[in-house]
Amino acid sequence: MVPLTTASDSGPSIESARRSLSARLQAAGIEEAGLDARLLVGAALELDLTGLVTQAARRLTAEETARLEAYAQRRIAGEPVARILGTREFWGLPLRLSDATLVPRPDTETVVERALELFRERKIQQPRIADIGTGSGAILLALLHEIPDAFGVGTDLSLTALGTARGNAASLGLGNRSGFVACSYLAALSGPFDLIVSNPPYIPSAEIPKLSIEVREHDPHLALDGGNDGYDAYRALIPQAAERLVPGGALIVEAGQGQARNIETLMAAAALVVDRPPKADLAGIPRAVSARKMPP
Repeated sequence: MVPLTTASDSGPSIESARRSLSARLQAAGIEEAGLDARLLVGAALELDLTGLVTQAARRLTAEETARLEAYAQRRIAGEPVARILGTREFWGLPLRLSDATLVPRPDTETVVERALELFRERKIQQPRIADIGTGSGAILLALLHEIPDAFGVGTDLSLTALGTARGNAASLGLGNRSGFVACSYLAALSGPFDLIVSNPPYIPSAEIPKLSIEVREHDPHLALDGGNDGYDAYRALIPQAAERLVPGGALIVEAGQGQARNIETLMAAAALVVDRPPKADLAGIPRAVSARKMPP
């Protein structure tokens, strides 16, 4: 594997560096090597897509080449691009990450989609939302962005994650409509809430070593490990949520592959009514599982 040259007078052009890095990533078995290369070159040079195109013939300085090479080595070693850059877009919103937060994934947007469907049906005024295990704040902030009169609170066990979420809320102009609390699930919240959402840890403990290196080595295990069968978080979260929902309020959780039906059973056991099938992600996997609290 030949690293990018660092000579100040013979650095590669931007276009050449991008193509070279794409080939290296592809040879390392990395999917979407071309996209990753573009993102890493752009970050190393602090250029957006337009800048990369218009300056394609410019040669990299020694400092830029060294920075890009460091990024390349980290990506080839299995570190996700989002971790290298420290940011990830979710629901069109730029979010800062930290070691204590998951990298938000497109699958999780199904939770946001289901929540917005329910809000459109009920036309709730000034809804109160709770996001349990908020991490970077992705789900909560996406909902607050879409529902201008909503107020939300995010909980997490990690103070670092809460600091990250609070910073994201501030940078998106949502700090005055959000709060963040350190606790286990909903333990410190009294409610009532119109909506409770969560992407809880749901990977069975024994399956974590089998995950891709991007996940098992770089995502926080606290946000991954769902216990022996993957349902520990659901067993704790669902009864607490049922107590804190308003009548007619909804709980929406993300599910792992093959988990939706068992989660619905847990919801029914907590007297929540499953009134629609789970919302599937783009791969067809039932992902957003929802249920309502019916009036007494």
